Amino acid sequence: MEIRYYFRHFDYALLLGVLGLIIYGCLIIYSATHADPDLPSPFYYVKTQIIAAVLGAAILAAAALIDYRGLRNYRIHMYAVVMVLILLVSILGSEAKGGQRWLSLGFFNLQPSELAKVGMILVLSALLSERTREPESHTTLKSLAYAAVPVFFVFLQPDIGTALVFAAVTMAILFIYGTRLLHFAVIGATLAAGLVIVLKILPMAGLRLLKAYQLDRLLVFMQPDTDPGGAGYHLLQSKIAIGSGMMTGKGLYQGTQTQLNFLPEHHTDFIFSVLGEELGFIGIAVLLSLYMLVIWRSLRICILSDNLFGSLVAGGVLSMLLFQVFVNIGMTIGIMPVTGIPLPFFSYGGSAMVANLLAVGLLESIHIRSKLISDRRYRRAQITG
Repeated sequence: MEIRYYFRHFDYALLLGVLGLIIYGCLIIYSATHADPDLPSPFYYVKTQIIAAVLGAAILAAAALIDYRGLRNYRIHMYAVVMVLILLVSILGSEAKGGQRWLSLGFFNLQPSELAKVGMILVLSALLSERTREPESHTTLKSLAYAAVPVFFVFLQPDIGTALVFAAVTMAILFIYGTRLLHFAVIGATLAAGLVIVLKILPMAGLRLLKAYQLDRLLVFMQPDTDPGGAGYHLLQSKIAIGSGMMTGKGLYQGTQTQLNFLPEHHTDFIFSVLGEELGFIGIAVLLSLYMLVIWRSLRICILSDNLFGSLVAGGVLSMLLFQVFVNIGMTIGIMPVTGIPLPFFSYGGSAMVANLLAVGLLESIHIRSKLISDRRYRRAQITG
């Protein structure tokens, strides 16, 4: 089959939405960082982001042209790669900002947990798409066991944000698979009991799984006015920035909270706050419209897939992107705890950019194969008719 035939079946609306988010993100990253005196160049972060996007685009194209259905046969291999990537961080990883999450490759710092998200989507989708006669409860438990191991090690890095993404993706894939609501009720009750143990019972026994700054973030979320000069500082500055932007914003390069460095992590976790301050409600509406386009096309691919594996992969990617958007924006306005989850395609971060573009490549592969099968069925019907 000619390669141009494949390109004809790309979902270009999805690619347009992703490209718009990347370009928009680079614009806001430059606005947030161009005046940073510690940078060797005003374009330092933008150039790094573009390089990651170009690399990710090449991986996207390769993933789109590969038949995703063959990946189902390599579930164990993919799971082994996921675990090796995560465990390597614990052994060889470099520590920064209170966590050991990166592998230094000399020219690039890789955050393996970002790639592991996509890997786990493939692993769980392959597991659930197998036709077995085992009881449904066994299938659910097996899926949870597969997900629990990487979640545990990511949690220990510590990286609660990424661990939450793993958990959300697992729940979404199980839901799309058709897991009974009773199973979700049991899972929810178990998680609630575990949370009580971690936050209440273990500290009483002198054991703390959460670090002090993580507990402070939870306290600030529940009591927003607590410690405005310490643990609550990020959230307070974020709300000031977004609120002061009003309808049209203060203009690019004009945000006081951003340009005067009152707003921490303004090119990564709190880039949405920069957008709200400098471009206001209109700028936020543009961003959310682009995300709506990406989410809509992802959902469409999930529905159009001609097999269960494709639907589960597309649903996993959709849930991963949607959860990260919801949590990131939520934490900047105070309706979610501060967890360090970036905005997909928008926040600065090379590993996240590459992983998200790989995920889009899988979506495109599913779309292409669905269209090819649809075309073949149509031609067969024309011949027989």
